[in-house]
Amino acid sequence: MTDSNSTDTGPRKGIYLLPNLLTTGGLFAGFFAIVSSMNGRFEAAAVAIFIAMIFDGLDGRVARLTNTQSEFGAQYDSMSDMLSFGVAPALVAYNWGLVDLGKFGWLAAFVFVACAALRLARFNANLSVTDGRFFQGLASPAAAAIIAGMVWTGSIYEINGDKIGYLVGLLTIVTGLLMVSNFRYHSFKDVNWRDRVSFLAILCVVLVFVVIAARPAEMLFGIFFIYACSGPVTTIRSVRKLKLEHVVGDTNDADFADELQERNDAVKVDEPDNEPQQ
Repeated sequence: MTDSNSTDTGPRKGIYLLPNLLTTGGLFAGFFAIVSSMNGRFEAAAVAIFIAMIFDGLDGRVARLTNTQSEFGAQYDSMSDMLSFGVAPALVAYNWGLVDLGKFGWLAAFVFVACAALRLARFNANLSVTDGRFFQGLASPAAAAIIAGMVWTGSIYEINGDKIGYLVGLLTIVTGLLMVSNFRYHSFKDVNWRDRVSFLAILCVVLVFVVIAARPAEMLFGIFFIYACSGPVTTIRSVRKLKLEHVVGDTNDADFADELQERNDAVKVDEPDNEPQQ
């Protein structure tokens, strides 16, 4: 007979509130961007995508700090990213400057959505085998920031997106293709945020915030555009000879296995032999 007063020592079932609440905030911001663009409020739509980026940056860090990581949270975050950084930027760009271009317009938007989905799927599949210092392809939040920054800047200067529709479509397609490329982008995950820095470094950070606050649309668009261009430059500088697999290819080629293996072999050769002598 089972004792009714016995305690259950198994793992508790449920969903962690705080990190998933932040993920929901990012999902809401992405959905709000879509609705705003449908109503012609393109500046609000672009700002909402940047707000979604803030939530996306917080949920994972909060989960790690509070030890509330879960498989559900990881999958929920991917679904939220697909909407906020895949569907939302594509529809915002479409409603702003691609709607009058016919097939080219909606195909350009679809290319971005499809590339974002492929980028997220590849990232989740290769999470445990890639070099943590680099992203394989342009990260979807950075790609979304380029589209949002373009629309935000155009709205501020009262640029009619329909008049530069082909330029909008070209940038949308190229940004999408960068997501599924093998270009390596610095992830900045190796930066020690707990390390001490000089007073001058803090002053520079303050100045950067002041400049961004003065011209947020132009500065954010420029920063992420330069970051998007840094991937090809970083890749070309890190390989002896640029090959097709360094630009596009399967997962084995994308990890730059040859370069990583050579680096590991060099480290093993330089390590001293600490084994006790017989």
